[in-house]
Amino acid sequence: MRPDPRLVLLAGALLLAACSKSPTVKPPKIKGSEQIAPDYRYSDSEQTKRRVQVRELLGLASQRFASGELAEAEKQANSALKLDPGAADAYTLLGAIAARRGNIAQAGEHYRRAAELASDRGEVLNNYGAWLCGNGYPAEALVWFDRALAVPGYRSPGAALANAGGCALKSGQRERAERDLRRALDIEPGNAYALASMAEYQYGQGRYFEARAFAERRLAAAPADASVLQLAARIEDRLGDRVAASRYQQRLRAEFPQAALVRTGEDPQ
Repeated sequence: MRPDPRLVLLAGALLLAACSKSPTVKPPKIKGSEQIAPDYRYSDSEQTKRRVQVRELLGLASQRFASGELAEAEKQANSALKLDPGAADAYTLLGAIAARRGNIAQAGEHYRRAAELASDRGEVLNNYGAWLCGNGYPAEALVWFDRALAVPGYRSPGAALANAGGCALKSGQRERAERDLRRALDIEPGNAYALASMAEYQYGQGRYFEARAFAERRLAAAPADASVLQLAARIEDRLGDRVAASRYQQRLRAEFPQAALVRTGEDPQ
C-alpha cells in the first residue's frame, strides 16, 4: 500500500502531509549522574530510566518501520506501550504500521488514540485529521486540522494547511480550500500535496492555464503519481494541446499500468 502523502512521520508522532518520511527519534536530552561531592552521587530516577527506555524502543521501532520490518516495529512499539501506556508516539507508529498493512480502520483507531493523548502536539492532530479526510470524514477532519494549527509553536503549519485545503476541496468548501492552499504554499512553495490540490481547484474553476502551472509545479516538486498525471492530461485536453495530453497518458500507461485510466477529455464523476 502506498503511504498516504498527507501523513507526517515523526520522531515524536509519525504527518499525513504532505509527503511521507521515515520516522526518526532524536536522542533524549537526559542529564547523567552529577557528582557534587567525593562520596555522593545522584542516580537517575526510575521514571527517568523508563522514559529513556521508551525513547530507545521507539527509536528502534522507527528504524524497523523505515526498513520495512513491520512485525519487529510493531513488537518494539508495543513494548514501549507496556512501559508507558500514554506514549502517543507508539500509537502513531502502530497507526502507520496498520496503514502500511492495509488495516485502515485499525490505523484510524491508533491515530485517534495518539491525538487524544497528545492534544498539545500539532503533528499528531494533523495525522488524525489526514486519516479522517482520506477515509470519508472531511468535515470532521477540518476540526482536527484547525486544532493542529491552533497549537502554539507548531512547527509544521504548512502541512496542516495543505491537508486542510485539500480536505476543504473534497467537502465542497472552495473558498476555504483556496485560502488554506495559498497559505500552505506561502510557507512551503514545494508542498506537493498543496500544489496538486491547487491544480485540481483551478481546474474545477475553469482556470486551465493556472491549473497547468500548478500541475507542472507539482510534477517538478516530487515523483508523479497516477492522479496527477490524469489531471495533467485533462488540463491539456481542455487547453486544446492534444500532444501534451497524449504525452501524459503515455507516461501514465508506462509508469502506472495498473491504474484505472481516465480517458483524455473525460472528467471522473
